[in-house]
Amino acid sequence: MADEIVDPGSRPTDSKDLQQQNKALDSLTDHVEDRQLDANRVQQAMASIAANAAADRNAQRLREKELAAVKINTSDVDFIANELELDKKVAERMLREHKGDAVAAIRSLLY
Repeated sequence: MADEIVDPGSRPTDSKDLQQQNKALDSLTDHVEDRQLDANRVQQAMASIAANAAADRNAQRLREKELAAVKINTSDVDFIANELELDKKVAERMLREHKGDAVAAIRSLLY
């Protein structure tokens, strides 16, 4: 023991201190890994939301295209707009949604 060089500013670390330090280090490392996993999950969720939004926009575009192809009578649009005191665009939309059937469009608007 006389040959051993001891740094006067250091203190010997016991195994309990060493275990606590290792545990603290592990908890920090785990936290960083958890944050990385959470970031990946957030990115996946955002990608899923974006894909769903794109699919919804595509479905809406196809629906609008389908409605635009429906033949409607302009006199029916005028009649519904005047009698129910609606904007012509609303009357036209309802007619298109009911495939040009004025009676079904009026029933839909009244009920």
